[in-house]
Amino acid sequence: MSNKLANIPSVKLGLAAVSRDCFPMSLSASRRDAVAKAYGEKYDAEELFVCPTVIENEKDMRKALSEINEAGCNALVVYLGNFGPETPETLLAKYFDGPAMFVAAAEDDCGDALIDNRGDAYCGMLNASYNLKLRGVRAYIPEYPVGTAPEVADMINEFIPVARTIIGLKNLKIISFGPRPQDFLACNAPIARLYDLGVEIEENSELDLFAAFNEHAGDERIAALVDEMAAELGSGNKMSGILPKLAQYELTLLDWAEEHKGEREFVAFANKCWPSFQTQFGFVPCYVNGRLGAKGIPVSCEVDIYGALSEYIGECISDEIVTLLDINNTVPGNIYREDIEGKFDYTQRDTFMGFHCGNGSCSIMNSPVMKFQRIMHRSLEPDKEPDISRGTLEGDIKAGDITFFRLQSTANAELRSYAAQGEVLPVATRSFGTIGIFAIKEMSRFYRYVLIEKGYPHHGAVVFGHHGKALFDTLTYLGVNDIEYNKPANIPYNKENPYK
Repeated sequence: MSNKLANIPSVKLGLAAVSRDCFPMSLSASRRDAVAKAYGEKYDAEELFVCPTVIENEKDMRKALSEINEAGCNALVVYLGNFGPETPETLLAKYFDGPAMFVAAAEDDCGDALIDNRGDAYCGMLNASYNLKLRGVRAYIPEYPVGTAPEVADMINEFIPVARTIIGLKNLKIISFGPRPQDFLACNAPIARLYDLGVEIEENSELDLFAAFNEHAGDERIAALVDEMAAELGSGNKMSGILPKLAQYELTLLDWAEEHKGEREFVAFANKCWPSFQTQFGFVPCYVNGRLGAKGIPVSCEVDIYGALSEYIGECISDEIVTLLDINNTVPGNIYREDIEGKFDYTQRDTFMGFHCGNGSCSIMNSPVMKFQRIMHRSLEPDKEPDISRGTLEGDIKAGDITFFRLQSTANAELRSYAAQGEVLPVATRSFGTIGIFAIKEMSRFYRYVLIEKGYPHHGAVVFGHHGKALFDTLTYLGVNDIEYNKPANIPYNKENPYK
């Protein structure tokens, strides 16, 4: 099954069965085949390569590894059809260059043949997990990793977004154009942890970007791209005169990505977007940022490198467009009373507005319109018609489930993260920008004891849909120990005052 988005990897799974030499190899092989059959009936069979060699010893492991690599697999499923040999099976995960999961067979419908057909994989999984820890090998192990063939097929399918993210990060380069705007130090963070995740980083000057933009003046591709933009905007094309510059800028970024990604396959941007950007480039870049996001290339605002990383992780997890928003302002009392209270099960403090100047993709907004950046217009060209402040795409974000997410390096270079599930309400914002009214249960406590207490910046990636489980599993695989979520009222946060 191909991805919806470009710029994220496709996953090809290798299913390798293992067998301990004192158990029938045929038991593990037949159970493996049943898993493959169940997977093909429910999911895309082409995603799953069934390794013909059943691994009983280290030589089998080497043969199976060769078969899996030759098949082009980039993710591994180690299947304990019986107890399994803990050394060869964990060495397979160690030597395989990609994410691996371990899963085991349940004793299912053995009838009167339990004496001969008992596999004891329930026990074998304990040995496998212990051996993985001894070797320092990371692996994905499901919540309850023992199941029947259909259950194991479902577990393998849940592994795909985790695997896709791990593969994507190992092949990602984040390209930044800085420096960060004054008083936006919150977006600054040590880059050392990017290398731990397998991510490459290329930091450039805003002047480098400006020179490349000027070199694209008169590019013969601009006219066709302007037509494409106009068709996309339709009746929302209220600032058509700025489209040639926006098209020139989009081509600049796409060409830079192609020329600078080097040995990496995937890219994301963290770009300077104000205030000198407007005076020198002559527009705001928001609409282009959203368009590249729709292509699967995140472009974070204000040189927010970990914001771009969070967007990219969200894209790999969801295979959907992701955006980056400010956790911006409280919902006014009149809007709450008129449109939310009594209609939705949220207190006013559960709600807030997520906002950015106009960086959303057309597909995530209701009736998007090309406009001008009001804050920039106010400071850069007051008392005149918008000119250099043109280029935002504005509208209310479509209602639906979301996961607010961020992976961040702290000032002392430790990784921490949060993922809070909620929704965008079908309530008009009466405001400007790419904006929506968000509702997350117990948001006020999450705001105080996670976002404030742990020093998170104001940017968060909006992943459309509820993806907390896959995000948590992925972060755990990556070795992130500090993972927060919006806790129910009866579960206190660390440092939450019990006497309040």
